[in-house]
Amino acid sequence: MPVQSRGLPGASGTPGAPSGLDRFNAAAAEDAERALLACLHSRRWAARVVAHRPYPDQEALLAAADEAAYDLPRADRAAALAAEALPGLPADAYSAAHTALNAANAAYESRFGHPFVICVDGLKPDEALDRVLEGIRSRLANDPEEERLVAAEELRRLARGRLAALLAPDGPPADA
Repeated sequence: MPVQSRGLPGASGTPGAPSGLDRFNAAAAEDAERALLACLHSRRWAARVVAHRPYPDQEALLAAADEAAYDLPRADRAAALAAEALPGLPADAYSAAHTALNAANAAYESRFGHPFVICVDGLKPDEALDRVLEGIRSRLANDPEEERLVAAEELRRLARGRLAALLAPDGPPADA
């Protein structure tokens, strides 16, 4: 799910305008960090990604973001997980789906102490609901250490997708 960001100068997708990567590389550190916090709520992660600018290409930036996510200390990862919200249901989803999702998420949070996270990038809204419910139910069987690793990987995937959307020519506007 793309997240709107703030602070990167320049209009997105305007012919002749700087690319998303160019805007990111040129942005003031605090603006770039603020934009990154919309991708993953970890100041340590955002500061580390910003500190290694400029990036020669988007793949280098995404690789650095991945590495910074893998290296997050447990407390930072827990704080980032706590800031995540469960993916929303389509507005026309029936109430039984809402009830099932809320109950499964409550059981998950009770067992693991943080919200359930799963990357559903590229899925249609009706497929996303099934994936989320299936994911919560199957991951409830994980032991806490195994789930910590799975949740960290899902968090990294979410951050990567949000960052790619932020940099895309047709991604969220920098001043949205």
